[in-house]
Amino acid sequence: MFHLFQKGGPIMWPLLVASLTSMTVVFERILFVLRQRKLEDLALRKKVLFLVESGNLKQALQAGEHAQDSVVRMLVEGLKHKESLTTRLVSTASEELKKYSRGISVLDTIITLAPLLGLLGTVTGMINAFGLLGAQELGAPSAITGGIAEALIATAFGLGIAIFSLIPFNWLNSYVEDVRHQMEAAGSMLEVLIAKLERKQILLNEEGPEAEKVYETTSGIR
Repeated sequence: MFHLFQKGGPIMWPLLVASLTSMTVVFERILFVLRQRKLEDLALRKKVLFLVESGNLKQALQAGEHAQDSVVRMLVEGLKHKESLTTRLVSTASEELKKYSRGISVLDTIITLAPLLGLLGTVTGMINAFGLLGAQELGAPSAITGGIAEALIATAFGLGIAIFSLIPFNWLNSYVEDVRHQMEAAGSMLEVLIAKLERKQILLNEEGPEAEKVYETTSGIR
């Protein structure tokens, strides 16, 4: 392997840096995803939303106050700032998603850059190979073909790095989109429940406690 690396020319060094960077990002992101999946608490999400639906907002805040689940943290932030609920949900979700998206742009750059670096190495290698077509080298075609073969090493390495980076890149993007959908669904549910509670409170203020049974029957809240 080191023999091939030397034959690839000086462009192999930036390719080596790109490959090490890609591997570092991939392994760090895999560990991050595994850790986040362990912290996911679907039961707590349901519990918080159930408490909100029951009108127990203080208990809902207490239940999710120290949660490690990113969706629950978003819900708690929204409950703390009900006067600007939508804005707070969007901003908190954006902050949480930044953690999930970290490093993906680096992989995207490497996927594009590595084949280009490999192509550059091939072009410079070809230039050197055809430079052997001097009068003293006309009788040694093997030297020329050997130089061309060596020039293609950089392209092979560049393509290999891009392929290695592409698979985890797509997987990470898919995971981020899944988390985004979970946050959007939980945030929309919270907005609906808060709106119901506010309508119920307005109705009770206007018509008195007698209207509570009517509201519960028509709204579906038990």
